[in-house]
Amino acid sequence: MATISQSPAGSAGSAKLSKEEILRYSRHLIMPEVGMEGQLKLKQARVLCIGTGGLGAPLGLYLAAAGIGTLGLMDFDVVDFTNLQRQVTFGTSDVGRPKIAAAAERLRNMNPNIEIKTFETMLTSENALELFKDFDVIVDGTDNFPTRYLVNDACVLLGKPNVYGSIFRFEGQATIFGASGGPCYRCLYPEPPPPGLVPSCAEGGVLGVLPGIVGSIQAMETIKLILGSGDSLAGRLLLFDALGMKFRELKLRKNPACPMCGENRTITKLIDYYEFCGIRGEEAPAPVTQVPEMTPRELKARLDRGDDLFVLDVRELHEYQICHLNGHLIPLGEIPRRVQELDSSREIVVHCKGGKRSAEAAEFLSKAGFRKLWNLKGGILAWSDEVDSSVPKY
Repeated sequence: MATISQSPAGSAGSAKLSKEEILRYSRHLIMPEVGMEGQLKLKQARVLCIGTGGLGAPLGLYLAAAGIGTLGLMDFDVVDFTNLQRQVTFGTSDVGRPKIAAAAERLRNMNPNIEIKTFETMLTSENALELFKDFDVIVDGTDNFPTRYLVNDACVLLGKPNVYGSIFRFEGQATIFGASGGPCYRCLYPEPPPPGLVPSCAEGGVLGVLPGIVGSIQAMETIKLILGSGDSLAGRLLLFDALGMKFRELKLRKNPACPMCGENRTITKLIDYYEFCGIRGEEAPAPVTQVPEMTPRELKARLDRGDDLFVLDVRELHEYQICHLNGHLIPLGEIPRRVQELDSSREIVVHCKGGKRSAEAAEFLSKAGFRKLWNLKGGILAWSDEVDSSVPKY
């Protein structure tokens, strides 16, 4: 059983429940596994949630409702219409608002007895240790590899448990990293996958209910850590298949040779995690590319003029069925084996949803000998914004 050690200032004996709190938490208090002592532990606990979106939504809602005394929220994004299918903290009226402001308002309304601390900033190697040090538990609701490695390393360096979850399409997983004697994220994933190999939820999709399930499991594990009750997921990776409605479990063991938590640690400070994952950071210069970009307005003008342009759509079939520009569909993953379908003597304008996959396709074609190439800047989303608003955005 993994537990946390609360600071002396956070000892349950120094706290009291008000009459209103006793009524609010009465269904907890009548459970012997929680009772007054357990609820006071929750009141004195300090939990930091990294992200307020997919996983962060159920996390925030359930931890606030449970009475976590100090709940930290970290996010720097704004609410988008595409968030509303799964990020249940937000409503339609929140679109365009900073997520951190909308989430804090919702959670304060849910439980005015708790303290909400907001951090509208990007988590970096420069601020992680300072931000984490005052919290008992860190809950990782992020969706990218650099931040996951950063959260893991900061938690191990500080001795904080890291309640981890991830989701994709119909599948999710959850565990606890960094518990005393237990494995860390690097024990499971010593090296990040090659950039672009694992698509994001924005590229691959996610069933809206899935983050609710996995995020609720993370909330449950967080509460169990604070109460010191039950069998935690430390040392176990819980896998969930929504389509098959099946849970299965993998045993996780601490890697003695792990560079972060092993017997002979070689990582003693936070590093550049974008560089570690092979991803260009926001401040890094853009990579030199042989493929020029064409704006949607330029493409529209040339098509209207009757120029002989071949529009190549490298999205997936299900995306093409949502909206398209009447281009020739060859999904990015099929480009290498279907390259013979393309005529190198024609000008080819490659596009996808936002411009990333099309840039990869154009680079591949350039290396394959194609010279008359353009990448549509901003993809079909930019086309909708700049040329034809009747094209739906997704």
